[in-house]
Amino acid sequence: MDNALVVVDDTDMHRALLAEAGRLAHDTGAKLTVLAWITPDQVDETADNLEAIEQVEGTSYSEPEPTATAAQFARQFAEDVFESFDESIEFTADGIVTTENERADAIIDTAERLDCDHVFIVGRRRSPTGKALFGDVAQRILLNFDGTVTLKMD
Repeated sequence: MDNALVVVDDTDMHRALLAEAGRLAHDTGAKLTVLAWITPDQVDETADNLEAIEQVEGTSYSEPEPTATAAQFARQFAEDVFESFDESIEFTADGIVTTENERADAIIDTAERLDCDHVFIVGRRRSPTGKALFGDVAQRILLNFDGTVTLKMD
């Protein structure tokens, strides 16, 4: 493992996955990128909330750049996870905006853009019918990423 990507969300399972990936990257000297994602609906909701605040306060706010917002979440989440470690874990943070249906492809594209050879993800347990009808992000990454995938089941 030379360059790893860890996909995170704000759950205990993702916290545990990131801790494992951080230790492994530190011990092997690998580069580590922490990736968070948000949906276009979340972007729109944030813009609507800012507009409502502007109308009430009579002020103006610049709209945050969505990928930067996701990257900031990834950075803060990783700092929170790694603060209890004895050693310093070096990482970079990145963010993407994607729909649920396109999330697997967006994660793979990000891993390829960053030249990652390892992806860490959390998967959900689903019935075979659920996978067939709704797809499965973890399964699509496992089948389509040209590298090692570590999957932690939720």
